[in-house]
Amino acid sequence: MKALTWHGKEDVRVEDVPRPSLVNPSDAIIEVTATAICGSDLHLYHDRVPSMQKGDILGHEPMGEVVEVGSDVETLEIGDRVVVPFTISCGACWFCEEELYSLCDNSNPNAELARSMMGHSPAGLYGYSHMMGGYAGSQAEYLRVPYADVGPITIESDLPDEQVLLLSDVFPTGYMAAENADIEADDTVAVWGCGAVGQFAIQSAHMLGAERVIAIDRFDERLDMAREHGDAETINYEETDVYDRLMEMTGGRGPDRCIDAVGTDAHGTGVVAASDRVKQRLKLEDDRPYVLREAIKCCRKGGTLSVPGAYVGRVDNLPFGAVMNKGLTIETGQTHVQRYLEPLLDRIEAGDIDPSFVLTHEAPLEDGPEMYRTFNDKTDGCVKTILRP
Repeated sequence: MKALTWHGKEDVRVEDVPRPSLVNPSDAIIEVTATAICGSDLHLYHDRVPSMQKGDILGHEPMGEVVEVGSDVETLEIGDRVVVPFTISCGACWFCEEELYSLCDNSNPNAELARSMMGHSPAGLYGYSHMMGGYAGSQAEYLRVPYADVGPITIESDLPDEQVLLLSDVFPTGYMAAENADIEADDTVAVWGCGAVGQFAIQSAHMLGAERVIAIDRFDERLDMAREHGDAETINYEETDVYDRLMEMTGGRGPDRCIDAVGTDAHGTGVVAASDRVKQRLKLEDDRPYVLREAIKCCRKGGTLSVPGAYVGRVDNLPFGAVMNKGLTIETGQTHVQRYLEPLLDRIEAGDIDPSFVLTHEAPLEDGPEMYRTFNDKTDGCVKTILRP
């Protein structure tokens, strides 16, 4: 089968690889009908996530048709149309029973590698390094789905792929980010980053009762999308100082809730941002916490900082004294996707939201390397790409 494979920094290739087969009786195989390139995939593209190996299949946002099921699978049948969450979860451990699916104790076969770096192992993830399980990703013609009774949700309506595909990751991730922000009526919420996760965090903040949402980015097409689809006020951080502008917009109090939807590859301006880039190249820090620092500074006293943006390791010069002295609450984590699949699908089917608004590009799988470059370089107004194997 054809698949997009990783071969090092900014080196993604289309290759012929073996088609997956059932390994355990709880597995299923799907023929992928649509998958997407995620902002988190760019962390791999930039070679910032440890334990990648040449030839690893990329991707973690799939949907498709079930073509094989293991003997223990009870909820899926051949021919079912399903969306598959990026988190791989057993459904039986303490964390899964608490609906903390991205913290599953059993789905990462390389748990010791993760423990050596983080103290504990989170769940396995599709196409996201050997530290996270070494699972083949979804930017391929076929995908093996472990614990198939726990992950996929069956799409029984005739909604097109474009409207439901993003249940696999970015819609639930944006929603959980807003939920983690503990939004109350009349709150002002600031969202850094207007990529796909940021767009859904903006939409979800309104769903959860925010009075105002302020979106922060530097690309006009993303800020336009936040205004048009998310009813957001906007700040272009290359044109104005974000802290000063937020204080002006909130009467000096600061946003009640702040969401960092950027993560490890944050782009910033000035000496501090330049220093982060140098330290990252010299392996003195793993992530660029420019947005994290700024959100901590801007958030009002007693406010909440939600961090859906992916970080991979160490950060430097984090103002934790401000976190403590301002009494901030921080909520973060990989998304517990399975928790949100049914309620968010219900919202799509009810017409409350059409997630396809973030999909700016569509291409065959064979054009995947070119689309990685386009997405990485932020050219041609690219916010989110759907790939058709």
